[in-house]
Amino acid sequence: MGRPTRIGLGLLGLLVVALAVGWFLHTHERVDESEDLPPRGEAAYNPLYALRESLTAAGLPAQSRQRLQLARVPLGPRDTLLLYSDPRALQPSEIEALLRWVDGGGHLLVRTPLPRRSAEAAPARDLLARLGVRTVEGPTRCEPLLVTGQEGHVEFCRGRRFLLVDAEPELSWGDGGEDGLVFARLGYGAGTVDVLADFDFMRNGDLREPPHALLTRQLLGPNWGEGTVHLVYAATVPPLWLQILTRGWMAWGPLLLALLAWLWMRTQRLGPMLPAPPVARRALLEHVTASGAHLVRYGRASLLYDAVRAAFVERLRRRDPLAAALEGESGIDAIARRTGVAPRDVRQALQAPAPDDAKAFRQRIARLIQMRKNL
Repeated sequence: MGRPTRIGLGLLGLLVVALAVGWFLHTHERVDESEDLPPRGEAAYNPLYALRESLTAAGLPAQSRQRLQLARVPLGPRDTLLLYSDPRALQPSEIEALLRWVDGGGHLLVRTPLPRRSAEAAPARDLLARLGVRTVEGPTRCEPLLVTGQEGHVEFCRGRRFLLVDAEPELSWGDGGEDGLVFARLGYGAGTVDVLADFDFMRNGDLREPPHALLTRQLLGPNWGEGTVHLVYAATVPPLWLQILTRGWMAWGPLLLALLAWLWMRTQRLGPMLPAPPVARRALLEHVTASGAHLVRYGRASLLYDAVRAAFVERLRRRDPLAAALEGESGIDAIARRTGVAPRDVRQALQAPAPDDAKAFRQRIARLIQMRKNL
């Protein structure tokens, strides 16, 4: 191949590559896509993680923890405490300490218990009962939330509403009749208590919506900027078996396949059922029967007849020597009288059958055996 030919082929190859690149750039477009990753670390189990970070970014001191721990983390006189968990889990000593703290100027936010626990009776010294709050039983109902410039929202769809007994709220939200309220702000001494049907709008994924952020800001208003915001949450860590099932499949999947392959190798193959192997036996009667069938099959039935006739004659000599010594018709008559068999049958039984007459052979053998038993 000459030099001009190689140069021409190289230029042709470059032209094909250029056309392919041009076609790809013309038919494809670069697109940027954003995909939300599942939360990791503390954000995976702390539903108030985004709220704490937002307050910290706004310049407010905020901290979150799973339990109240009043002895380890004392509350300041102008602090704000949000109890995300069920208030019925509080101990009587904790209830008394919280009410004293609120009376000194603190701001407490609590929620009503979940509807699925409505069958449990509230203790007489429950925090909500001390505040004059009585929960409403029955199906839940949403409450509309309208914010200027934003789309309409509905809140508290899964929360349990409540009524106030001997208490006058400073602010309230919801029907004050039998359906109950979803929010009430109560004055308690120098402090404030906010009771809500639910805190779902404060969770990590829901706080990014502007109506939820504005509602949260209004709820934290009484002591805003005057103290620390304490966020006490109930950890929602998924169970270990669910974590292994959803996130550990790359480990247990191959192990499961290996286990199934090993079981398949060790398991007996399916197929037709085989009869059980014969058990080794030494039965004399079966050997005698098999030997006789063998002689008959090969035309040696006369040997069987001679053996049976000899056994009859041998017993006849022991039991009746006189009948055995007689010959001819006198001997046949003597045998007939001794055995009770007709002389014609005795005469026929003592005559050897034809080699190919199987019926006569069976009849003579049966008659000789009967005569032998009658002796």
